[in-house]
Parts: sequence; structure tokens; C-alpha cells
Amino acid sequence: MSIARSAEMDQLFEAILRLETVEECYAFFEDLCTTRELSDLSQRLHVAFLLHGGLNYQQVGQQARVSSATICRVKKCLESGSGGYRAAIAKAEEKSE
Repeated sequence: MSIARSAEMDQLFEAILRLETVEECYAFFEDLCTTRELSDLSQRLHVAFLLHGGLNYQQVGQQARVSSATICRVKKCLESGSGGYRAAIAKAEEKSE
């Protein structure tokens, strides 16, 4: 799966990169997304961290309270996606060290 590049997508990603604080992110994403969309995005990232940490599908499902389809999709992206989850996890691990 690949996102089609466009001027609008570039504008979105550049706007996100310019945000400097968690509070700015909350305000921006509250305006941009529905509560459900934000919940879905944060759950997927949480699942990626849990899978990266070595948890199995059942453990992830119990902790994250998501469907096996969501877990499967995230695992597929971790294993053969564009590397976005892996990059985000690596940067988070660098920051916590």
C-alpha cells in the first residue's frame, strides 16, 4: 500500500512536522480528525509498539482491545510495509534512552 503523493499531502505532512509541542498536536488533530479517527490512529501505533515488544496476537488484543484484523494489518505493515512504524518506534526508543 502506498500513499499517492500530492501537493495537499505534502502540505499536511509539512504542517505536522512544524508542530513543536504535544499541546499543538492535540489542537491540530482535534481540528483535523474526528475522535474516532484519532482513536484508531493511536490504537494502531500502540499495537505496533506492543508487537515490536514481542507480544503475541492474544496479548496485544487483550492490552490494546483491538480486533485481530487490526493486529494483523499492523503486523503486516511492520514486516513488509514502508517502514513508517519501524522509524517511529526507533525514534521513540532513541528519545527514551
